[in-house]
Amino acid sequence: MSMSPSVLTNTNLPLPLFFRGKVRDTYHLGNLLLIVATDRISAFDSVLPCGIPDKGLVLNQLSAFWFNKTKNLVPNHLIETVNDVNCLNSYLPLESRFAYPTYLNRRSMIVKKAKRIPVECVVRGYLSGSAWAEYRERGTIFEQPLPKGLKESQELPQPLFTPTTKAETGHDQPLSMDEMKRLVGETIAQEMKGKSLAIYDYARTYAQARGIIIADTKMEFGLDNGKLILIDELLTPDSSRFWDAEQYRVGQSQPTYDKQPVRDWLVQSGWNKEPPAPMLPPEVIEATTKRYREAYYRLTG
Repeated sequence: MSMSPSVLTNTNLPLPLFFRGKVRDTYHLGNLLLIVATDRISAFDSVLPCGIPDKGLVLNQLSAFWFNKTKNLVPNHLIETVNDVNCLNSYLPLESRFAYPTYLNRRSMIVKKAKRIPVECVVRGYLSGSAWAEYRERGTIFEQPLPKGLKESQELPQPLFTPTTKAETGHDQPLSMDEMKRLVGETIAQEMKGKSLAIYDYARTYAQARGIIIADTKMEFGLDNGKLILIDELLTPDSSRFWDAEQYRVGQSQPTYDKQPVRDWLVQSGWNKEPPAPMLPPEVIEATTKRYREAYYRLTG
């Protein structure tokens, strides 16, 4: 993937808007969807006023990479990555055809419409973040008891499935397996758990061979004609915690391949975490771009 330091924070396409998220803009494309990964960045539930160059390119290309790698484990919603915008018109009737902007190249994908399941499937292989905070306090992760004496960032005896609600606003809330079964049904809940663990297991082994530890990740599923498929994004720096295997040390927090420079700067800036978020200085933007790019190159070669 050739990288160019372009920044895209907003899209305005002549297609009906399906959903605008913190980072992605999704449009109806006939009976399919067009997902555009912008360079917007959010932290502490606020979208920042600046973008991160190439972030959308990395998110889109990396998701496509993993969707292709794991499609034999779990089918997914990807139909085509947009590398030439002219391909979009082949999905539309003549009267809706249009000269689409070239910024869509490499940062957008055409996907199936699926019925989204309102659960975030989180798999944790290491003790970090909110899981570390809970373990330190109560010796559990999402109410699941763990052996005593584990340290921060330590590998867990086996990966844990810790699903949460998928909140439209505010924070996602933890779900027990029983609550998840009540929400989506026993068969689907067990299938989502099994497939989430299988994807994590595959990706963790693959990444480890390339010097990256996947500490945890979250994924989303939908139903396509009643069949479970992966949707949204997969194993990106926005949905996963990537660590450099060479720098990994048990007993401390680890540097990550994501927006950590942004979070660190925002905390030090004294911002009260209420919108509007402040503008980032150029050096923080540059450091963050570098991390996203490096994660892409390390994982895809």
